[in-house]
Amino acid sequence: MKLFRIIFAITLVGWFYPVSAQITHIGKDQEKFNVDSLIHDFDNRPFFGIFKDNYFALGTALNQKPNEYNSDVKFQISFRQRLTKSILPFHSHLFLSYSQKAMWNIFEESLPFHDLNFNPGIGVQAPIFNKGRLIGNATIMVEHESNGRDGEASRSWNKISFAGSAYIDRRLMVHGKVWIPIIDGQQNKDILKYSGIFQAGAQFLSNNKRWVADVTFVKRQGWNFSFNTIINVGFRIREKDNQFLMLHFYDGYGENMLDYNKYHCRLRLGLLIRPSFFSDF
Repeated sequence: MKLFRIIFAITLVGWFYPVSAQITHIGKDQEKFNVDSLIHDFDNRPFFGIFKDNYFALGTALNQKPNEYNSDVKFQISFRQRLTKSILPFHSHLFLSYSQKAMWNIFEESLPFHDLNFNPGIGVQAPIFNKGRLIGNATIMVEHESNGRDGEASRSWNKISFAGSAYIDRRLMVHGKVWIPIIDGQQNKDILKYSGIFQAGAQFLSNNKRWVADVTFVKRQGWNFSFNTIINVGFRIREKDNQFLMLHFYDGYGENMLDYNKYHCRLRLGLLIRPSFFSDF
């Protein structure tokens, strides 16, 4: 736990580190593009694409003896549709996003899904430039998250979130996100104590782009140093595709909405599909 606190402190320092002098174009020769060229390149990319990481991973609990109830498959599907080109103020664009996370108990009889979490959203994202260089982006989103159930198992909340990413160089990106919660679920009024009030983290790429690693800390409500920790390490299967073998570690609360107030410490191995550049979080 002490190691995680040290990493968390380093991440926060990196978030406030002045990146105005850094070059973030992802190219072997670190060529500098002007703003118009970057905007033109972005506007000509496909409108539909990956949003957050997509993955399918199998694993079990680390703090308990593995059994059919604490071993499962966790997978996430996430994509977004850009609705406009960079025609809004500050070269920003409007987009729709949809993410779905599932906890699948494949070791139990009849292979039931323990919980399904639905997370649609709409947002505006703007690139941040300095002296003709892309140094990050800023995003404002309205999000809904629920598990689609009723009665005692129902969980839902809404967020107005403000997120930002800073590209330190072509191998390192730091990110942060804070939200204004609107909690409408009657069964999860205390969700901020477990699922958090803001998050911060970093993503690392190897020089040859074969390895990727990211760590995210989600601060739980309260003045104590309590947070949920997510760590992913991936190895690209083939040099020119976007599929990775992934090791996924989760420690804390809020891993899924049904069990948002239950502690999980789980390690999983699986397949990761992610963007060629840095991911969204």
